[in-house]
Amino acid sequence: MIELEGVPELIDPVMVAAFEGWNDAGDAASAAVAHLDREWKGEVFAALDAEDYYDFQVNRPTVFLDGGVRKITWPTTRLSVVRVGDANGKGRARDLVLVRGIEPSMRWRSFCNEILGFAHELGVEMLVVLGSLLGDTPHTRPVPVSGVTSDAELARRMDLEESRYEGPTGIVGILQEACTHAGVPAVSLWAAVPHYVSQPPNPKASLALLNRLEDLLDVRIPLGELSEDARAWQLGVDQLAAEDSEVAEYVQSLEEARDTADLPEASGEAIAREFERYLRRRDPQSGPGVATEGGLADGRDGSFHRDSTSGRTRPPRPVSKEPREPRPGDDPGTGPTNPGHDKGARDSADEADASGGADSADSAKPEDGPEDSGS
Repeated sequence: MIELEGVPELIDPVMVAAFEGWNDAGDAASAAVAHLDREWKGEVFAALDAEDYYDFQVNRPTVFLDGGVRKITWPTTRLSVVRVGDANGKGRARDLVLVRGIEPSMRWRSFCNEILGFAHELGVEMLVVLGSLLGDTPHTRPVPVSGVTSDAELARRMDLEESRYEGPTGIVGILQEACTHAGVPAVSLWAAVPHYVSQPPNPKASLALLNRLEDLLDVRIPLGELSEDARAWQLGVDQLAAEDSEVAEYVQSLEEARDTADLPEASGEAIAREFERYLRRRDPQSGPGVATEGGLADGRDGSFHRDSTSGRTRPPRPVSKEPREPRPGDDPGTGPTNPGHDKGARDSADEADASGGADSADSAKPEDGPEDSGS
């Protein structure tokens, strides 16, 4: 049942979604949407009924104390609204509808229909789904990020790849297909996470997704401590990899393959895009691009309990120099079921962010896709 009472009239709304689970290697995608919600002080205005879509033996509810009172947070999908400015801080503001949850255990078609019901009622103009996949990419290089869509006209207009994927899929693929049938423009952005250090968190991949989203929507996203976290993550993985000569040798081989693939694809357009982002963030006149204090315009308090935010964690030890065995994978709208063994996941190295969290706008080809992130 859709309840939208009290939601203010939205301006040019775009829905940005991410789901924990199969489509979320290193928790990079869900962490990116959580960052947006936190930085822009999003206010939850609706949630899906957990009993309709989740197996609580798979995704268990959690108990917490709130002022000495025991409360329960149920695994579900929540929606919040934030208002942001454009990239230059001079144009018209717009609203983002943030959708964050867990890949449902059942009734996927009903789940997607309910999400699209919210999109219709709110007048959403486009849906952007964030995902992350495992791939043969070194942690020392810019994170490859691919943008894919099933809409041919949207692909031409926004310089995206058209979906050509065939194979097992996750909720991201189902939701994008549902958007196609409903006539809602939909884009998937996928970050490639090193398969040898796939455990969450991965702030570098989250940062790359946000950089690509910033370019796609022409908004300015406040990064907070994310850039610093990305640098600390890379330094930590560097130190752990250096302790194992075999892992260090394997990382070097990935770097050489990556650099060779990137060389012919480096372009003036990519350099210009990165320079524009640099100027956008250092311009004091650009404005913070943050939401109205208190989230929604009417200052309502959210009716659902927020998930607790975990602190920083030390990067995990690389598990192996060898890629994992093939497993059924998911689709980034266009990707293979086994990115850890597909050498097609090459990026254009169009992002060289000083923070170490830069992304590549057109990196993963339509044949690349996520495999189980283990989350």
